[in-house]
Amino acid sequence: MELASAIAFDLSRVGGDVFSIQIVPPGWIHFELTHSTLAAWLQSLAIGSLGEQGNTEQGAGEEQRTIDAQYPMPNSLFAIQYAHARCCSLVLLAHREGLIKLREPVPNISPAFWSLISPKPLPWLNCDGVLRLNHPDERRLIAELVQVVDIQCPDVSGSVKWEKVALNLSQAFEKFWSNCRIWGEIKITSPELAQARLGLLMATQSVLRFVLEGNLGVFAPLEL
Repeated sequence: MELASAIAFDLSRVGGDVFSIQIVPPGWIHFELTHSTLAAWLQSLAIGSLGEQGNTEQGAGEEQRTIDAQYPMPNSLFAIQYAHARCCSLVLLAHREGLIKLREPVPNISPAFWSLISPKPLPWLNCDGVLRLNHPDERRLIAELVQVVDIQCPDVSGSVKWEKVALNLSQAFEKFWSNCRIWGEIKITSPELAQARLGLLMATQSVLRFVLEGNLGVFAPLEL
């Protein structure tokens, strides 16, 4: 416990604003991302930093999408494409209804990233600095996003079964969308929560697009 406490003390000095650290007998060190760090990370995904990295060879990607779109997709890939298209349609609906404000994306291709005008940043945190997204299905979707982004590391990504990874993410999205509403009463009584959930949709779309086009080599449709 003394050794763990000494290590934790040093780590807290250099990363205290990123992690909260707890010492647990007999000497485990538990790390938890701070809410502000997680909010900043989700914001970066929502506005598409991952998508921009995946867009470095845009010309080749356009050609590949043209070829791939001519062939029927396996059911699992179609489910992933459907989740991506559903995210896009919901975000665009929110824009049309004024819940968020975007610069209009190009209508005939999937957006590489969302150009958000307002609210900016999205209201991930409440007035106490705590993440608004506390529903189990919100947490599960965030966990899937973390896992997918983590395995983008070159030392790991070569052995990853990307279709399975993307399918898990799309299933987490479907569960989230089934149980975490954005419109109706939520939009009226808790608009900040609705906007945070839209941000989670935007982050999910960004990661799904990156995996579909960057790792699976298939088209990420704006709509189906």
